Amino acid sequence: MNNVEILAPITGQLIALSSVKDNVFSREVMGKGFAIIPTGQEIVAPVDGEVIALQGHAFGIKQTNGLEVLTHVGLETVTLNGKPYSWSIKVGEMVHAGDVIGHVDLAQIAAANLDATTMVVMTNTDDVVEHVNILAQSTVNMGQSVAKVTLKKVQLTEVASPTGSQYEKLAADIIAGVGGKQNVVKVIHCITRLRFYLKNHELADDQGISQLNGVAGVNYAESLGQYQVVIGPAVTDVYDEVISQLGDGVADDSAKSNNNTDSASKNPIIRGFQAIIGTITGSMMPIIGLLAAGGMLNGFLSLFSNKASFPAIYFIDSASSTFTILQSMAMAPFYFLPILVGFSAAQQLKSDPFVVAAIGAFLVKPEFIGITNPHVVDGKLAEPAKAVGSLFGVSLNATFFGLPINIPSYAYSIFPIIFAAWLARPVGNWLKKHLPLVLRSIFQPLLTLLVVGAVVLVFVGPAITLLSQGISTIINWLLHLNYPLSGLIIGGLYQALVIFGLHWMVVPLIANEIAQTGHSTLNAIVNFTMIAQGAGALAVWAKTKIPSLKGLAGAGFLSAMAGITEPAMYGINLKYGRVFWMANIGGAVGGLIAGLFNLNMYGFTGSLIGFPSFAVPKGQAGSANNMLIFWVAAIATIAVAFLMVYFFGFKDTDTQQIKTVEKKNAFKDAVKK
Repeated sequence: MNNVEILAPITGQLIALSSVKDNVFSREVMGKGFAIIPTGQEIVAPVDGEVIALQGHAFGIKQTNGLEVLTHVGLETVTLNGKPYSWSIKVGEMVHAGDVIGHVDLAQIAAANLDATTMVVMTNTDDVVEHVNILAQSTVNMGQSVAKVTLKKVQLTEVASPTGSQYEKLAADIIAGVGGKQNVVKVIHCITRLRFYLKNHELADDQGISQLNGVAGVNYAESLGQYQVVIGPAVTDVYDEVISQLGDGVADDSAKSNNNTDSASKNPIIRGFQAIIGTITGSMMPIIGLLAAGGMLNGFLSLFSNKASFPAIYFIDSASSTFTILQSMAMAPFYFLPILVGFSAAQQLKSDPFVVAAIGAFLVKPEFIGITNPHVVDGKLAEPAKAVGSLFGVSLNATFFGLPINIPSYAYSIFPIIFAAWLARPVGNWLKKHLPLVLRSIFQPLLTLLVVGAVVLVFVGPAITLLSQGISTIINWLLHLNYPLSGLIIGGLYQALVIFGLHWMVVPLIANEIAQTGHSTLNAIVNFTMIAQGAGALAVWAKTKIPSLKGLAGAGFLSAMAGITEPAMYGINLKYGRVFWMANIGGAVGGLIAGLFNLNMYGFTGSLIGFPSFAVPKGQAGSANNMLIFWVAAIATIAVAFLMVYFFGFKDTDTQQIKTVEKKNAFKDAVKK
């Protein structure tokens, strides 16, 4: 006989499963086990094994002997969306019995008038369990032995369950059993159950559904108005198939974000643009604070290391290792932005965040970047690969399985990785549906990484390069046509290019200008677009009475003035769309003034902190009033952007009306339209 010891996952009062105030657990529909009324808040693993499920309020562990143990912390706590819980584990990890793996805030559960009773059940009891011996009811401490389980002599490494196309039939039978599509208002799921909101729950066939292969039981939770179909570990597979058959209109609200179709534009082009912008801002929001911190640190570093302009506060030599270390700290979030944004976007778009983050890491990996840049190999400097051709003026600077491709710089970029996060969902779901369960944990991420990474490499990167080159050609033509006109147009629209990463081909134009003449008129214009976005955030800071928004806007303003606009743009301005466009009017005014007075910029460092770049170096041609013109244009930019946003671009009620797009279909909707 094979004996297994199960530990108490949490400190509290041990009770019989039959005493739990939930029919699914008390009738042992999910399997045999025990329950604890918790008094402690730390959670430990009850057994050794692999984490096979984790969803806010519950987790499942599978042992090598086939036993599956589910720990469910609280009754109906799924409604709290995971807020009382924090976990230090993830699906696929191996844990040891007694390891501290999480924490629960019992006060939050009590405040919501919910029951914190914690159930531990063996979900495949009928298949692998011979006998269960549970301690007498008493107070137990987490990690204390509570039950001894004797397993059957003959076990299957995989308990038979519906897979692949069989989920299609099971889902169809469940839908028919609950009264058909016309009777379903909404369906959500937790870690074990499909939760239907029905127009009339009396139309559901309890007995018929319970007898379906793959269904453990049914339960009607009258207090919640939910008709619950107990599935077990395969619930996400069945849920996906149910949604596939019913349509996204009945999907879980957590898979959407209060989408308000009434407030969305009826213009398909505008709706597509809104979908993309909503996805971008939603993906950036979790890392805005980090970007703001990096921007401000970089700004302070520029001040403290600029001996010529700020001798009174100079104390860091720009050639020192201290400068290099601090600058690396400040700029790391921007350089590795594809990794951070990839993880965040994947969470929003419901794809695998770790796979997408790995794709982001691949895009900025030194060896990959080194293909098209000088790089060190075995301690020696190696030249980049020579171009193998060109397409529409785009250099094909590498090959992939013999196919000529273009590799642009992905550092600091966000759009390619957000596209990857969108594509990873359907690819991953298709693989999940068609791969055998035993192969999923390895081959699903492997094939998703290969397919999505290849698509980004072969199609997305070159497409962005092609668009960028076209835009740079137009900008170059404008500059030579009329400086004031180009200042007005570029000043008003340049930051729109930044959203999609299309501005990187403008940088070579600036570098070429400085190399040939020692100064750049284009960089002078771009400089005011950065100041304008910061001024827009400043107006929000001045007008809002919401403390959290005021703090975010203030940090965005300071970061933008230090030359980093991402926190202001993605945290505030794009989120409240009018702020972005009203601020751009200030950028257009600054660019117009720069053009009218032939303003030149003699360095790369931009925004307000870059004012020394407008001082005319000795031996360089330029107006004696160049610095004065800069300050006039900067003040005009700030004043116009601030006033436009303050009076026309933002009000606190906008925060109540902001609706993000449907997360899982944002790009699909944009492409359709």
